Amino acid sequence: MPLLQSFDLSAKTVLVTGGNRGIGLGMAKGLAEAGATVVIWGSNAQNNERAIADLRAVSAKVHAMTVDVASETEVVAAMEKTAGITGRLDCAISNAAAGSGTSGVKPFVQQSTDDLQQFLDVNVKGSFRVLREAAEYMIARAKQGDPGGSLVGLTSVGIVRGMAYLEPYATSKGAIPAMIRALAMELGRYGIRANVIMPGFIETDMTQRLHEDEGMRDSIVTRIPARRWGTPEDFAGLAVYLASDASRYHSGDTLCVDGGYLAQ
Repeated sequence: MPLLQSFDLSAKTVLVTGGNRGIGLGMAKGLAEAGATVVIWGSNAQNNERAIADLRAVSAKVHAMTVDVASETEVVAAMEKTAGITGRLDCAISNAAAGSGTSGVKPFVQQSTDDLQQFLDVNVKGSFRVLREAAEYMIARAKQGDPGGSLVGLTSVGIVRGMAYLEPYATSKGAIPAMIRALAMELGRYGIRANVIMPGFIETDMTQRLHEDEGMRDSIVTRIPARRWGTPEDFAGLAVYLASDASRYHSGDTLCVDGGYLAQ
């Protein structure tokens, strides 16, 4: 297959959870531009409406569903609807997450198991549910003679560089690469690949508190070789690659998008 043709997503259906803002929306835009049928899930209906209006400026093949990935029943039902739009599911990007500011920033000895549970419910259990349900459709398709598929999880540079006061968040994000590596080992026989995206410091509403603190923002920038924060648009190309046939032999990997931050 010619290289450019391998990036053509016009025959593919891609799910992006948490696709109504931030990194998820940046990926959804790139996927839509590449011709994919894009389905975004988000727990906030108003954010979904705004995102769809934005995406429809790029493509008419976009859909939104109001889904809370912390709910088993909602994920199962929504995945059935998602796969039913075109009759297939080629890529699932599990991006929905409870952000680092969900339970507030406080010393470890003041954190509770309830704080931890908030992150586990969305970041770990939510990803587990989404990837499991997506894999079921991909495996069934492979058994019918049409192998292939891409599963993508999102982690954080915080699992490599310590995140003081954010132990629950870091703990939840640390589970994602382990889950993805297991999926890569188990599902490769069906032509299904599994990879992780590791964002660095990205300017989104989840990091607004850090970005609006001038001292903190500038301190972080000096540690990034690219000398800027990342943007959601910086993830568009990677999403297209991972959803496309160009990545058909790329599995079990963690792809870091951090402007060189971890290269120090």
